Amino acid sequence: MTAMQKDTYLVEVIGFSPTELMALASVFELSSRRVPKFARHIAGATSADILLVDASDAEAVRVLTERNASGLTPAILIGDSNRGTQWPVLPRPIRWMKLFQAFDAAIGLSSGEAPAKPIAAVVQARTPVSPAPEIPVARTDAKNLRADWVLVVDDNYTVREFMKSKLAPFGFNVDYAENGEQAIGFTGQKHYACIFLDVVMPGIDGYQVCKLIKSNRSAQKTAVVMLTSKDSPFDKIRGSMSGCDAYLTKPVDEEKLLETIAKFLPI
Repeated sequence: MTAMQKDTYLVEVIGFSPTELMALASVFELSSRRVPKFARHIAGATSADILLVDASDAEAVRVLTERNASGLTPAILIGDSNRGTQWPVLPRPIRWMKLFQAFDAAIGLSSGEAPAKPIAAVVQARTPVSPAPEIPVARTDAKNLRADWVLVVDDNYTVREFMKSKLAPFGFNVDYAENGEQAIGFTGQKHYACIFLDVVMPGIDGYQVCKLIKSNRSAQKTAVVMLTSKDSPFDKIRGSMSGCDAYLTKPVDEEKLLETIAKFLPI
């Protein structure tokens, strides 16, 4: 880690409805599993590193303009316009991955560049300075994360690799099984916080595997999320009857996957 990068960045949330505040709370909870972390700024604490502003709330925009007149604190607006502030704006509904990417960009993490500033601030800051050291990409820190295990069961290599790439940034240890028999073997040896389970596989299908897993007393608290290309009410009923906790339709939507991680996996 370079001297310029911190473990935790504080985000001040200005405006937003109760529903959006609940969604943002989940974003911050999930962020606690990665480095750097993005935590909600608490009034009275040290100054915020990023301002997250509801662009549809005139009072929130006024607070941003008044509090950040110098443009020294990166800001991100949510809405249909940046209200003339020249800060980056993300459209509604709030998309988790887009928000994570915007946070990373605000601190210069995604590209190694300095944090984004409005045009006015850039004009004022043209004095030549020594180049800043490069900031590494987002990472996990094994010392700060619990060893929570996840099992991905799918006979499709592409799906397994997709799940690996999406789970890795949040510090989960992941096992992979290509069929139901392997999955049952894994669950008999180790406790998993969550199992992502394909429905259609060689041998026993996902519904049968889910029933067997849930019948094991030691695995009853394990969340089972079915991965399926079938999205009919009948298939969802079958999944519920087998004991699954949630359904994700393939191809898996990245946003829904993050919501599932935040809902079922330990934070």
